[in-house]
Amino acid sequence: MFPLGDDNSELIITPWVNYIFIGVNILVFVFLQGLGGNDGFTMAFSLIPKEIIDGVDLAGMQVIEVGNQTARLNHVDTPLPVYFNFLSSMFMHGDIMHIAGNMLFLWIFGDNIENLIGHIRFALFYLLCGFAAALVQVALSPDSIIPMLGASGAISGVLGGYVLLFPQKRVKALLFRVYTTVPAYIALGFWIGYQLILGFFTPAGTGGVAYGAHIGGFVAGLALVKIFAIGKSARGHALP
Repeated sequence: MFPLGDDNSELIITPWVNYIFIGVNILVFVFLQGLGGNDGFTMAFSLIPKEIIDGVDLAGMQVIEVGNQTARLNHVDTPLPVYFNFLSSMFMHGDIMHIAGNMLFLWIFGDNIENLIGHIRFALFYLLCGFAAALVQVALSPDSIIPMLGASGAISGVLGGYVLLFPQKRVKALLFRVYTTVPAYIALGFWIGYQLILGFFTPAGTGGVAYGAHIGGFVAGLALVKIFAIGKSARGHALP
């Protein structure tokens, strides 16, 4: 199931923070990552689990083994402390399809949460979910030297918050090439179920999609969103 849009009839504020996050992701990918071609920048500012665990920046050619295959990664010095990459990696992507999918999900689901909890709270909620997602992935593969990057963990938190706050909101989606409209709990239930299944069968630290980060971000969103919604209207409108 692939979401295409949702019901925005209750929006009463312009979701500036959501727009800014989308814009920053796009600007970083285009101008700093060179549409994915600037390997130096990408390697310098991606999150490396082993660097976080050891507190030491890796540099130079590194050899990794994935299954029966051997690969080489050219790590680049990080000009800032390695822990800064918790933040920088949230705004970087591997390729055009990666960023396109992430930004579509953020465009569809982020505005409703920002409308309910307000601009500042939404910014903090998003960043905390991204941080929690990265921590989960680091914990699952502490010796990995494979770079982690992408907004997926933070956006997974947005999805977790959305399904808890707006379980019945109608979501437009493609289901097996059929256009349909379903409640949010079904659309996002399919999504998290898919992450759980693939995460279970994908060994940690083998590269590819960081399913642990997706699941960790989703759980963080479920756990945090009601805290950030304290004092806000249950109808989905932000209070002054």
